[in-house]
Amino acid sequence: MRKAISDLKSAFDDGGGYMYTIEVRHKKLNKYRVIRGSESYIVEQKALAQEAAWNEQWARKKQLLEQRESREQALRSKQGKIADAEEMTEAAEKSISELENLLTHTIAVDDKISWDTLKDHSDFGEAKPKKPKSVEPPLKPNVADKRYAPKIGVLEFFIPSYKRAAIAAAEQLFNNETIAWEAAAKKADAGNRAALAQYAAVLAGWGKRREEYLETQARNNKSVEDKKEQYLKGDSDAIFDYCEMVLSNSQYPASFPKNFDLEYTKASKTLVVNYWLPTIEDLPKVKQVKYVASRDEMVETHLPESTINKLYDGVIYQICLRTVHELYEADVVGGLDSIVFNGWIDTIDKATGKETQLCVMSLQTIKKAFLDINLSNVDPKVCFKNLKGVGSSKLHSMTAVAPILNISREDKRFIDAYAVAKDLDSSTNLAAMDWEDFEHLIRELFEKEFKQSGGEVKVTQASRDAGVDAVAFDPDPIRGGKIVIQAKRYTNTVGVSAVRDLYGTVMNEGATKGILVTTADYGPDAYDFAKGKPLTLLNGANLLHLLEKHGHIAKIDLAEAKRLNSVE
Repeated sequence: MRKAISDLKSAFDDGGGYMYTIEVRHKKLNKYRVIRGSESYIVEQKALAQEAAWNEQWARKKQLLEQRESREQALRSKQGKIADAEEMTEAAEKSISELENLLTHTIAVDDKISWDTLKDHSDFGEAKPKKPKSVEPPLKPNVADKRYAPKIGVLEFFIPSYKRAAIAAAEQLFNNETIAWEAAAKKADAGNRAALAQYAAVLAGWGKRREEYLETQARNNKSVEDKKEQYLKGDSDAIFDYCEMVLSNSQYPASFPKNFDLEYTKASKTLVVNYWLPTIEDLPKVKQVKYVASRDEMVETHLPESTINKLYDGVIYQICLRTVHELYEADVVGGLDSIVFNGWIDTIDKATGKETQLCVMSLQTIKKAFLDINLSNVDPKVCFKNLKGVGSSKLHSMTAVAPILNISREDKRFIDAYAVAKDLDSSTNLAAMDWEDFEHLIRELFEKEFKQSGGEVKVTQASRDAGVDAVAFDPDPIRGGKIVIQAKRYTNTVGVSAVRDLYGTVMNEGATKGILVTTADYGPDAYDFAKGKPLTLLNGANLLHLLEKHGHIAKIDLAEAKRLNSVE
C-alpha cells in the first residue's frame, strides 16, 4: 500500500458483518477522504482509484505549473508575451465555461458503474526464469586422431629404441589429455547439475509467486463479482458501496473538495448525502489577461463581485442537481426511491473567527418525479426551488439552513452517570454490590484514570452484560481513541467466552481497545485468547489496586457474595 493510503481498518457493523475503512490523503492537493465498505478488496480498489484520480489531477496541475514556468523563461519577445496572455485568457474563459456547464456535462455521461473495470486483468508481471545453458566440456580425445599418432622419422624407423620412445610419448599425450578431459567433463557436469538445481529452485519460487498472484487476483475479482451479485440482489451494503463509487467517479475541478458522507436506509430506500461544496474562494476570478508592453507586465482583469456571486450560486445548484441525477441514473436495481442532498461548507465564522461547518442547502427528491425533469433545459436555481429545496436565495451569503434529513451520529445509548466511589469504605464488598452501581463505579474509576489526558468516559443504558457498559474517549494521539469497557461483577472465574464477546464488541464499535473488569479472575484460556489483541483484562486484585490509586478503599469477598446470592 502506498504512503498516500493508510492501513485498512475493519470493524463489525450493526448487522454483524465487517465494515472496512481506509483513509486517503494527497498532501500536494490538500485532499482527504475516508472510504468505507463491506468488502476489503472493493474498499482498497476504491482507495486506489481515488489516489490515482488525485495523482492525475496533481500531474495535470504540476504540468501546467511547469509549462508556465518554462514559458516565462522562454518567452522574451513582445509577441511571445502577447500570445501567452491570449492563452491565459483562453484558459480562464474555458474554466468559467466548464463551471457554467457542470450540469449539462453529466447528461452526456453514463454514470452506471462498470464492474469489469474494478477487476484486475493484468498479467503476472515477473518474467519466467530462463533455463541456463549447459556448459559443454571439450571433445573427448580420440585415439584415432592424428595428433596421437607416434611421430616416426628416419631415426625412429631404423632405431627400435627411438621408435618405442615415440610410441610411448604419443600414448602419454593421449592419456594426459584423456585425464584432463575427464576432469573437465566432471567439473562441467557438476556445474550443470548445480545450475539446474538452482534453476529448479528459482523456477519453483517463481511458480509459487505466480500461483499466489493468480489466486489473489481471482479471489479479488470474485469479491468484485460477489459485490456485483449482492448489489443486483439489493443488498444494502452493496448499494452503499455502489453509490460511493458513482460519486467518486464524478469529475470536478481539482480545487473542489470532492468529499461526502452517505447513509442508506433500506426500509425506505432513502440515501442521505452530506456533500462538501466548494467555497467561493475555490472559483476562478480571472476574466482576461493582457500584456502591457509599456510596463512589460501581464495585467489581469477580474470578474466583478456580482458575477462571481452569480457564478458561485449557479455552481452550487448544479452540483446538487448533478449529484442527484448521477445517483438516480446509475441506480439499475431500483435501490433508491428518495435522495436527500445536504450541501455543506467548511468556512470561517465571521463572528468568532473559528472554523465551522454550515449546511447551506438541503433537497429531498423522489426518483420518479426527478427523472421526469429535462435537466438539459432547466434553470438550476428555479429547478431546485421547484423541487422544494431549502436554501437562501443567495447561497454565496453562507446562510445556514437545517438539513431536511441528516446523517445520525449521536450514540443514544449514553445515559447520565452518578457517583458511587464516595460511598465506598473498607466494608464495601464489590462482588456483592448492586450490578448497576458497579457499572457506574467502573465508569467513575476510569474517568479519573483518563482525566489527566483530557479523556471522557460515558456509561451506557443498563444492559445486564448485553453489550457495552461504558465507552472512554481518550484524545491522546498515540494511545488514544475509542475504548470499550465492560464490567463483570462475577463471583466465579471468567471464561474465554466473555473475552471473545469483548473482542467482537471492540470490532463492532470500531474501537481501538477493549477493557474487561471483573471482581473475580480469568481462566487460562481467557488470558491466552487476549494475547496479541487490543484487550486488557483486569481481575479483582487489579480493580482494588486501581481504586486505591485514586483514593478509595473497598474489599472483594467472593465467598460472602456467593452466600448473599444464595440467600436472595
